[in-house]
Amino acid sequence: MTDHDASEAELTKEQRILRIMQTVLTDVARDTNTPPGMKHPLTEKTIHNIRDCLSLIVERQRELADALGQEMNMRPRYVDEPKQNTVVPINIDALRKKPKP
Repeated sequence: MTDHDASEAELTKEQRILRIMQTVLTDVARDTNTPPGMKHPLTEKTIHNIRDCLSLIVERQRELADALGQEMNMRPRYVDEPKQNTVVPINIDALRKKPKP
């Protein structure tokens, strides 16, 4: 189980709608993807409209996340994965080159 699954219940109705719309549109794009050289089954206008919709969805998701004080970290995480970055101190003096005599 991921944090993505656990946080689904915490999303507003609008956020859930946007997430589902985003998933459907990306699935359509993935399912209709054609090898190079073959004619795409969707028209250029439809492809452009899908891109525009996805851009608007992401923009609205950012607005909602900002308004609710949520992070826009859409990367799935496993339950046992550390949630915070590890800060590694660097000894700057050791990295500086010593002047030659």
